[in-house]
Amino acid sequence: MKTLYDVQQLLKKFDIYVYVGKRLWDIEVMALELDHLHQAHLISHDDFIHAKLVLNHEHRIEEKHENESRGIYLGK
Repeated sequence: MKTLYDVQQLLKKFDIYVYVGKRLWDIEVMALELDHLHQAHLISHDDFIHAKLVLNHEHRIEEKHENESRGIYLGK
């Protein structure tokens, strides 16, 4: 699992479709859905970890883009 699309496909296997309207919020809701699937033992720990890493990476990218568009520089 390497991309946000891969995580979306994993969630799709459980009929979970996430579209809130803002990419950052979509990523956050996907993370919550993954937590629930993992707690229910419906996905492997390995898939859970890989998906969370992808979501964390995408979340950082989106936060950076938001901050740049607001003119906030975080030095990263």
